[in-house]
Amino acid sequence: MILIETHKVPLLKTPIRLQEYGAGIFASLPTKSGLKKAIKNNLIFVNGKPSTTALFIRGYEIIELFQAENNTNKKHFNFPLEILFEDDYLAIVYKPAGILVSGNSFATIDNALTQNLQKSSLPTATRPRPVHRLDYPTSGLLLIGKTTESIIALNKLFEQKEIQKTYHAICIGKMKRNGEIDSPIDGKNTFTSYETLQTVTSPRFEFLNLVKLQPQTGRKHQLRKHLFAIGNPILGDKEYFLEDLILNGKGLFLHASTLDFTHPFSEEKITITKELPKKFKKIFSQ
Repeated sequence: MILIETHKVPLLKTPIRLQEYGAGIFASLPTKSGLKKAIKNNLIFVNGKPSTTALFIRGYEIIELFQAENNTNKKHFNFPLEILFEDDYLAIVYKPAGILVSGNSFATIDNALTQNLQKSSLPTATRPRPVHRLDYPTSGLLLIGKTTESIIALNKLFEQKEIQKTYHAICIGKMKRNGEIDSPIDGKNTFTSYETLQTVTSPRFEFLNLVKLQPQTGRKHQLRKHLFAIGNPILGDKEYFLEDLILNGKGLFLHASTLDFTHPFSEEKITITKELPKKFKKIFSQ
């Protein structure tokens, strides 16, 4: 194994389990699920010994992240990306529908980043990594960290709900002008506000609505589940749908359109918007 990152724990007021403390401390492991997988594969050491998720961190420990030697020559996915913002700390790229953000597959946005982004000139530069997720069929803006500090800081902004994400979707059926949805997902609190921007009649679906969505929480499939829960599933959704109202061949009509936050290092106000895909405009021309 090869040592790739080291983290020294400051003194903590209250002991905390490694699986909670370790999320985001390594640039190569921005998610809690990635950390758990690394622990399970004996790639995380604490004070020189293999760790467990149940281990309590108290302060002053040395936490090391290793990489299996057969993973060092990871191939890069040659896939051109549209870059909407980039500096030494972070980037915002456009993820087309129909491609994974990350995972075990070769064809992912994660594997394409080093081919598309400029290497950071900062001392803590690391391999660029996505700091949040978009579903495979969802298009839109994806936030990328380019340094260790940036990845940690951006994860913190998400945890503190200081990054505002706006989505647009086309939904089926008659809808209110606006509303709020707080149906729990997997027993956890959730919240989404929506605004119906335009409505057109449809011979097959009765009504189609262009809807602006602003989630305040980030549960898996939250928007898709929430809209299905109020009887207005997203057009093209094949997991959360009403009987006989599935649209085949056009994909999911869900688009992550805007990211709005304060840059954690320059303190610049960042607002980036990506226009709606062509398939949206064929239904809603204005």
